[in-house]
Amino acid sequence: MINRRFFGLAAGAVAAAALSIGALSYSEPADAAVASGAKAPAFTLADASGKARSLTEFAGKTVVLEWTNHECPFVKKHYETGNMQKLQKSAAADGVVWLSIVSSAPGKQGFVDGAQAAGLTTSRGAAPTAVLLDPTGATGKLYGAKTTPHLYVITPKGEIAYQGAIDDNPSREHETVKTARNYVTAALAAVKAGKAPDATATQPYGCTVKYAS
Repeated sequence: MINRRFFGLAAGAVAAAALSIGALSYSEPADAAVASGAKAPAFTLADASGKARSLTEFAGKTVVLEWTNHECPFVKKHYETGNMQKLQKSAAADGVVWLSIVSSAPGKQGFVDGAQAAGLTTSRGAAPTAVLLDPTGATGKLYGAKTTPHLYVITPKGEIAYQGAIDDNPSREHETVKTARNYVTAALAAVKAGKAPDATATQPYGCTVKYAS
């Protein structure tokens, strides 16, 4: 006879353990460091080749900021299905600048140097305008980036049009990409049409950003 109480307790323990290690992290939009509609904070970071890239360099263009960590299972879902690459290429075709930002600190999960970042872009067929390295976490904290992925859409006027999750299905399962509502696609379409997105801020989901302790 199956002991349902035992299995119920065991399932609860597994769930509690998963939450305790921070595998899945949520944040309230109200916790955002910068409000949607406000001016996007300026920053300068080195790209994978070592060149300094500033947000001001892309003034007058729509910009997407994507916080990433190649070892995070939630990031893997979107790259292994080709979903992130598809978004990047579609955005580029519309003249959108896509900046992937790595805020993992040295010794932490997801940390990469320039050569490793470039290698990942090639091996995954990714198509960001640039991969930016933020090992101190200063830029990530400036924006209040909490998870990987965590995305921001910035208008040509330099204002944050959207910030939060990539879509509405906070799962690691690859199949969920097909049916999820993609907030970034919707935000980009709205900005292109000169409108505010229906959703300007949502709860980001994924692995916690691995900032320096």
